[in-house]
Amino acid sequence: MKFSVFQISRKGGREKNEDRMGYCYTRESGLFLLADGMGGHPEGEVAAQLALQTISALYQKEARPMVGDVSEFLATALMAAHHQIIRYASEKGMLDTPRTTMVAAILQGSYATWVHCGDSRLYLVRHGELVTRTRDHSYLEQQTNAGVVRLDRVNRNILFTCLGSPSKPVFDVTGPVMLQQGDKILLCSDGLWGSVPDGEIVRSLSTRSVSEAVPELVENALRNGGEHSDNVTVIALEWETPDSFESTRGISTDSIMDGVFASTIQAGVLDTVVEDLDDAAIERSIAEINEAIRRSAGKKA
Repeated sequence: MKFSVFQISRKGGREKNEDRMGYCYTRESGLFLLADGMGGHPEGEVAAQLALQTISALYQKEARPMVGDVSEFLATALMAAHHQIIRYASEKGMLDTPRTTMVAAILQGSYATWVHCGDSRLYLVRHGELVTRTRDHSYLEQQTNAGVVRLDRVNRNILFTCLGSPSKPVFDVTGPVMLQQGDKILLCSDGLWGSVPDGEIVRSLSTRSVSEAVPELVENALRNGGEHSDNVTVIALEWETPDSFESTRGISTDSIMDGVFASTIQAGVLDTVVEDLDDAAIERSIAEINEAIRRSAGKKA
């Protein structure tokens, strides 16, 4: 397996960077992750870090050297990350839960499969064209003449799902999608696509290597966003076939021994063994958080 990859994260005009990204791989499989911790809730950066660490830890256990059922793994790992965030909030006695978006892709053989929750996006570009991109989980509330609120998925400012929310997250799994030589996959937070049009993203990826296109796109996003620019985070890769691969800018996993795992995701919040919580445990954690919120509201009244 051979690919070129480039990743970058910039704080922009915010006080802190709540985005997290990274990738890890074995001899025959690669996992690429990006999370955008949500403002308006506490410790968004913690939620994002927990999500990355949980999914990558589960991937390390599963990919030996390949993940068996990729779609099932992504769905299960995403829910495990959600559970870890809920448990973190419960153990800390937090009145509100940290929350984050998530987009994650696994490449194996000649196929890519991905999962996303929220409005962090994945783009797949081929031969200068946008093959597909994820659909944001966001609302636009419009009041009709009949007084009914219609909900359309077009407003980037109102997410209806994320990891860490007391409600069960909604997510989409896509794939497997067969890859071709030169295909480019880009994962990004809304700090990029909110300031740079899709057409510009596609053109840049189509005419430059990922190591050249990504920094330029990020700088354009920061410039367009102005002094109050959002965090901007991108991880992008180009899929290579063995006979066309250039080792100067890429990663080849062919020399990795079975059982070896490489990762750019650093340890942080999660210093315990990752474990799945059953539904009853999650419900108890959510109930404890809601009870703390009610007690706090009662004291203020």
